[in-house]
Formats: sequence, C-alpha cells, structure tokens
Amino acid sequence: MNISTNQSLRKAVIIGGSMAGLLTARVISDYFEEVLIIEKDKLPSGPNYRSGVPQAFHPHRVLPRGKIIFEQLFPGYTDDLLAQGAFLRENKGIKLHFPYGSLEVPDERDAGCSRALLEWVIRSRVEQIPNVRFITNHEVIGLAAAADERIITGIHIRDRGDLGSEQQTTLIADMVIDTSGRSSKLGQWLQNIGYELPEQERLKVSLGYSTRHYKIPENIESKWSTILIEGEQNKGKGSGVFAPIENNVAEVALLRIGGDSYPTTNSSEYEQEVDNLWDSSIAEVLRDLEPSGAPRGFRVSECIRNHFEQMTNWPSGLLVLGDALCNFDPVYGQGMTVAAMEAEQLAVCLQEQRNHPQDNFERQVLVELQRVVEPAWWLITVSDLRFSGVEYTGPFSTKGIAFAQQYFDLYLKQTIGQSNMELFEKYMMMTGLLTSPREIINPEMIAAIIVGDTSQEGIQFKAKWLGDNGEITESFLHEIIPTFT
Repeated sequence: MNISTNQSLRKAVIIGGSMAGLLTARVISDYFEEVLIIEKDKLPSGPNYRSGVPQAFHPHRVLPRGKIIFEQLFPGYTDDLLAQGAFLRENKGIKLHFPYGSLEVPDERDAGCSRALLEWVIRSRVEQIPNVRFITNHEVIGLAAAADERIITGIHIRDRGDLGSEQQTTLIADMVIDTSGRSSKLGQWLQNIGYELPEQERLKVSLGYSTRHYKIPENIESKWSTILIEGEQNKGKGSGVFAPIENNVAEVALLRIGGDSYPTTNSSEYEQEVDNLWDSSIAEVLRDLEPSGAPRGFRVSECIRNHFEQMTNWPSGLLVLGDALCNFDPVYGQGMTVAAMEAEQLAVCLQEQRNHPQDNFERQVLVELQRVVEPAWWLITVSDLRFSGVEYTGPFSTKGIAFAQQYFDLYLKQTIGQSNMELFEKYMMMTGLLTSPREIINPEMIAAIIVGDTSQEGIQFKAKWLGDNGEITESFLHEIIPTFT
C-alpha cells in the first residue's frame, strides 16, 4: 500500500462492528476517503445487548492503558457514559482479596458500565465521523483477490435478511481489515485462495463463568466500585467479582478455569456459591440487593494467537486486529485494551507509511502488532497455566513460565503482606498494560524481593533459580523471558 504525503486512499472495509472495529474505524478515517464497517447484526438503537456479542451480558472492563487511548480517540467518552447512567467509581473503594491477604485502595474517576453501554457510546461517536458508514445485517463470506492472489481487492458479502438466497455482492476496497473477533474466518479464507498458515499458539483454558445482575435500591449507595476475590481452585474455591454498572444495577460473576467444574446457573444455588468464596465481602453486599433475573453462563474453550506476521507472502491490502488476531482469557479484561493499543499502533504505522512509503507495509504492521500483543498474551499464559486442566500448544518455549509464576507469588505475598503500595502499584501498572513486565522482572527488583525471604517458598525459589553466584542475571532472564520490545 502506498500512501504519499497529503494523499488519502479511497476506501477501506472493516469486517465487524464491535469494539476493535470501532476503534480501527476511528483511526483509519484520517487516511481513507471512505470507511465501511460491515456488521452481521442489526444494530440496536440504544445500549442493548445483541446476538453477535454473546459475552456482552458478562463483566467487561477497559484497563488503564486502554482508558488513555479511548480518551485520546474519543475525548470525554467517560462523561458520555455517566450521562447515560453509568456508575461513578470516583471516591469508591476497590477491595482485592488474594490468597496472600487483602488490600483496599481508592478508585479514580471512572465509569462502571456494561459492555452494551460502552459499545453504544463509542459507536455513537463513530457514527458521527462523516466518512464512516455502517452496512448492517450483512455477512462477509470471503475475500476478493487479484488474479495472482497477492493483492486483496475487497470482500464478498451476503444480505442476512434475504433468507435462502445465495446472491452475493462484492465490495472493492484499497484495504480490508478483519476485526470480526473470535469467530473470524480469515484463516479459512486465506487457505481458500492458496495460502498456508503458520502454526497458532493455543491456550486451552476451559474457562466458565456465571453472571447475575442485581438491583441496587435507591436508598443504598454502593461503597465499592469493585470487589475481587481470587480463589484457590485446588482447595475447591473459585473466584468472584462484584461491580456496579449503569442505572442502579450491579453485576456479580463467578468463574473457574481448567474445566474441572463450572459455576452454577441455577438461581437457587447461585448465592450459595457466592457464600463459598474465600471472603464474605460479596455475600455481605448481596444481602441488601435484589436479583434481577437468573444467572447466565459463558464458556471459553481456548485462547488463540495467530502469527500471520510469519507469512513472507502475506497479501497486500489486508490487515487483522483485535480478537481475530489474538484473543485472550476474558477474566483479565485485556481484550478491549489490546484492541485500542493495536489501533494506536496502526495509526503510527499509517503515518510512517504516509511520510516514508515502504513495500510490504501490511506485513510490517503485523510485526508491530505482535509487539503490542506479546506482554498481554504472556501474562495470561503465566497466570492460566497455574490451573490443572489448562494446556499450552504452540511453537514457542514455555521455559520461563514456572519461574514467573513462582516469582509473582513471592512478589505479591511480600507486597500484600507488608502493604507495600509502591510495589503493588508497579504490579498493577504491569497488569494494566501501562508498563512492561520487565519493570518488575529484572535482576535488581528480583534481588530486592528475595533478599531476606526465609519462607519455604522463598528458599525453594532461591534453590531452583539462583545461579552459582547466588543471583539472577540479565542473560538468564533474556533466555527465558520475552524482551517485550
């Protein structure tokens, strides 16, 4: 793709109108004369759930890094959410209960809301962009390619409202971007036109969670913006989270990883499972709230990371972002934030291409997107492989996983046990994707954590990982931990 200074390309087509597609549309609207978003659903006129986002009923969040990018792309979007009844989290408390102990920290100015409301607010902003247009209730059924199949020239679509019809329409475009999520058929479409795909990374999580909504009476103001109780499944304890969303409604989610059992969707048993959590904080809050409907379950069998950047013959005119590129364990709330980071990186690449055009632009973008994905993917792999029943398959070594698991355990135990907020903030900045894992996984920080640790876990860590000179070296870390450039 060749963009020269002061030149716009004519048309881009985005497959999928959920969050990744909306963020991408906002970014590329500065570079294309026309942007079409092809969405298989009929979009609701308000902040309502839709069939194309089956997980929308369940908790969603935007991590700190994502909030910064959202605000840059859609200034004042938090005010829009609050105007629609979202819960003001400012001056409320966050209660975190870990196996190592509990912490309470104040929340910052933010809006608690459902996925449906967040998506509707952002989509309303995108609809106001003059050169962006939605084509709804249409299904993408394949890619259109040039005769030599080295250039993607558009997509084939079918009207979902025309039942039984095989008639299709071809949309010609300078750029096709797949943001269709976990259900993406991009790999199949590429194989249909003769491409071979690299091996995927797969994290088989067998995750299940169950969400129930509760009405918050007007005479009761929630003290907490979030209560998170992290369980220990090997002791029969799952995890739970409580958070108010919009219009005096709170959501509670129970979750388990590894497939040994799943949280109940039975109304009469739900509060019993809440009572069985390690900490009683959520159960105590629910005594003053009224359920609004039955619990709903959701299952995620596996998370997949594609490595399209390894294809030296990747076709021009084609990109992929969001869950279609790499999808995450939703427990950690990374999906929308990584999509925002990818959109931000795409904007950087487009500007660079405009100023200094290069061949193989699309493949280079995929390389850059993998650098965005890497920290989030590695963090969920480290976390989820703690659970029996979770498996990793793929072309890359997991040599450093056990090291990171043991080190994070020592780090959090010391942080929470000593209420060391400086260390805790560093950890939360890492999990919020504001900083690299290398900020807390480096020789100096490791030495500070393990010095004087005479616990059984500390002794075992030192015996297993410290070298002959009694320290962790940078060369050792370089061998087992990604560099996260």
